[in-house]
Formats: sequence, structure tokens, C-alpha cells
Amino acid sequence: MATSPKHLLAAGTFVLAALGLCNAPAFAAPEKNHPKAADVLKAQKAKKAAPSKSKSKKAAAAAAAAEDTWAPAEEAEPDITDTKVTEYACELNNKLTIYTNEGDDSHIALRWKKRLHRLDRVGTTTGAMRFENTNFRLIWIGIPSKGILLDSRLNRQLANECKSAEQAAPVVTPVVAPAVVPVVAPVVAAGAEEKKI
Repeated sequence: MATSPKHLLAAGTFVLAALGLCNAPAFAAPEKNHPKAADVLKAQKAKKAAPSKSKSKKAAAAAAAAEDTWAPAEEAEPDITDTKVTEYACELNNKLTIYTNEGDDSHIALRWKKRLHRLDRVGTTTGAMRFENTNFRLIWIGIPSKGILLDSRLNRQLANECKSAEQAAPVVTPVVAPAVVPVVAPVVAAGAEEKKI
């Protein structure tokens, strides 16, 4: 099927008209008193006047920490008489001591950096022991293999890989001797002797 010049000319005209309509707004001169243009110019001036928000997250966090005027309220140290004492050795030679009371498993006393803190138990779904002091914003998480002390205000670890003497002891599994299976000789039924030919 041959395309006639008449059809080519019509198609070309159609394409040029479509291009002209699509690109007309892009080449049109902007209105001088357009209300939205004035708003955009005001916003650009305000953005230049405001401090740039291109600071890194670390710089913003450091600035927030410098401006932080938080101070813990004074609270009395907990009574640690008649308690079980467990000392923990942590990474970077940090040490802490936990005092537990056998009759009260919802509270512990934790000695950290020469200060004694009372922590309240918080329920967990994982089975880990979690204790918090909302005043000093300390969190102690204890699992069977180790413990960790966190600062919830600064969102960082204070002490990690904390292990008591019991947790630090190597796990020794008893050696079980392999089971002895008795060797049974084959039983030959009576009358089943070999026949010789």
C-alpha cells in the first residue's frame, strides 16, 4: 500500500500543530503580576534568609545535645541490705553490680559509675529481663548469655557484653560414652546343615 503525498502532507501538518500546542506554554512570556509567581519569589527570599537545613544528621544531633538542659531529679539511693549481689564485667573494662531481692523480682538496684540506681521491671514479649529507671533514663536488658546497659536519653550503649562470673564460665557438656551394641552371632537352625554333593 502506497502512501499518497496528500496523506503525508496531512500527517506532517497534524504533527506540527500538535508540537506547537504542546510547547506553547513553555515558550510563553510569564505574566508580571501573576499571584503565584509573587508567592514563589517570597518563598525563595525567605528560604535564603533562613539558615540552611543542609546540616548533617550528626551535626544536628550534636547541636541538640549541646542545647539539652535535662538534669535528673534527685532520688534517694535504694536500700541494698539483705540482697543478692551479682557483679558484672563488661567490655572496655566497665564494671557494674546488680543487687536483687529474692522476695521482689519487679525491682533491682544497679551500681554504675559510683552511683546506685533503682530500676523497675518492664514486661517484654521476648522473655528478656528489662529494667528501667525513667529518671536517669537507664535501661538494663538481661538475657541468659549477657547483659547490656543503655542510656535512652542519648540513645547509646553504656556497657555491653556484661557477664557475671556464672555467665563467663565456659559451658562444659558432659562426655557421653558411645553406646555399645552387642554383636550377635548368626544362629543356624537345627537341621539346616549344608548338603554336600
